[in-house]
Amino acid sequence: MTFDDLIDQFLDAVWAEQGLSENTLSAYRSDLRIFAKWLAGKSLLDVDNGQLSGFIAERYKNGISNRSSARILSSLRRFYGYYIRENRITVDPTALIESPYIGRPLPSSLSENDVDLLLAAPEVSHALGFRDKAMLEMLYATGLRVSELVSLKFEHISFRQGVVRINGKGNKERLVPVGEEAMSWMEGYMNQARKAILAERQCDYLFVTNRAGGMTRQAFWHIIKRYAKKSEINKELSPHTLRHAFATHLLNHGADLRVVQLLLGHSDLSTTQIYTHIAGARLKELHAKYHPRG
Repeated sequence: MTFDDLIDQFLDAVWAEQGLSENTLSAYRSDLRIFAKWLAGKSLLDVDNGQLSGFIAERYKNGISNRSSARILSSLRRFYGYYIRENRITVDPTALIESPYIGRPLPSSLSENDVDLLLAAPEVSHALGFRDKAMLEMLYATGLRVSELVSLKFEHISFRQGVVRINGKGNKERLVPVGEEAMSWMEGYMNQARKAILAERQCDYLFVTNRAGGMTRQAFWHIIKRYAKKSEINKELSPHTLRHAFATHLLNHGADLRVVQLLLGHSDLSTTQIYTHIAGARLKELHAKYHPRG
């Protein structure tokens, strides 16, 4: 089998077992191909611990980040773990390899004032600007992943109940409440701007483009970058930044960590706990200002 055949078999198996997203599968494929290219024709299933150590060491020597190497090593662990279970190999070459230390950086976030500036940036007198405003309001109100936002269809949103139904990572379904402000913008978008953009054409997705197709993750990323520049927000922004802001601001205002976990769709509370470090910065600020020993 070629290395592409081996990778495809592995990806088909993990998709069937765990229902991983296309983005995750694409990342696995990319990581495995990087290693296969480094092997220069040697079979992926004929690798030993020394070769894998050499691969990681060469990446370090070339200045590639520990985070990137750790991600590739994680992909390789899953790949070789699968072929161990399939009895195609007897020794896991990743077994004795330690993951590069990467620490745990805080996710980038925005202040509440920054969010206000960003949400005010779209020109809502135009249909496309109204759409952008509705998308930004929805993203900040719900903390959805951008892939979840652009995948929304009519059947996923209930204006009467004020919730959206999300089929997230691992095909796990969750209901997320939508605040009145965001829901009001959504209703305006659905009743006016969306119809103007489609011009009697049809599209199943809620958020549409001039071509009558659904908005893509990449296009929305560029939209946010444009509005960040317009708002003079001097930070690196992505759609995920608003997800971080959603979680951080909820915690800053006293929300329970487990509630935030449910809203974000995190399966493990430890994933959500990283946001408490950002919220903690606000606590330190208040302590320094108001405590006599601050």
